[in-house]
Amino acid sequence: MSQFCDIIKIYYFCLDMIIKTKSRIIESAIEVFNANYSAPLQKVADNANITRRTLHRYFKDRNELVAVCEREMEISCKKAMINAIDSSNEPLVQLKNMLIAGINCGSKYSFFYKLHKGESHNHNKNNKDCADYDYIYQNFTQIIRDLQEQNIISRQMTIGWIQNLHAGIIISSVSSDLNNKETKLQIKEFAWKSFIKGISP
Repeated sequence: MSQFCDIIKIYYFCLDMIIKTKSRIIESAIEVFNANYSAPLQKVADNANITRRTLHRYFKDRNELVAVCEREMEISCKKAMINAIDSSNEPLVQLKNMLIAGINCGSKYSFFYKLHKGESHNHNKNNKDCADYDYIYQNFTQIIRDLQEQNIISRQMTIGWIQNLHAGIIISSVSSDLNNKETKLQIKEFAWKSFIKGISP
């Protein structure tokens, strides 16, 4: 019985290591591909602190790794943004929570935004990922219009400009070198103040 328990423990230990390594590869790939979509797999392996051989134990080629990264990024960022929209009935609170959700998503948000705004993206409203992006964008648009009606946001600014500014501030916040917890909280406040002041009448 004791030997059987030891085997089970070893099995779960190995399984945990496999899951953690795979997750580390995905997170590293998102960071690398966000900075340079055409970066080689060796750079991903280096960023994950593993060998190229180990990377290929988990992903047979670049296309498979990119597909998994896109899936992970889509799921986590869409969920965070939809939760931010659903967090309140107050447009200003929703807008701030969307900004913070984007910062919390980190490199995944940058990748998410670039994927749907890139020239190579073939937008298809019948595709669930594209439909979810449209849902987020439509809500963002309505939030901005509501705030413009309340004279909280300048009516002279277009939705497209405000969305690009929103994304730009998130991406700048994510790329900050300051990593301690207290500073991250400050960065979110700085990001929000910069954004709301930049679009005020």
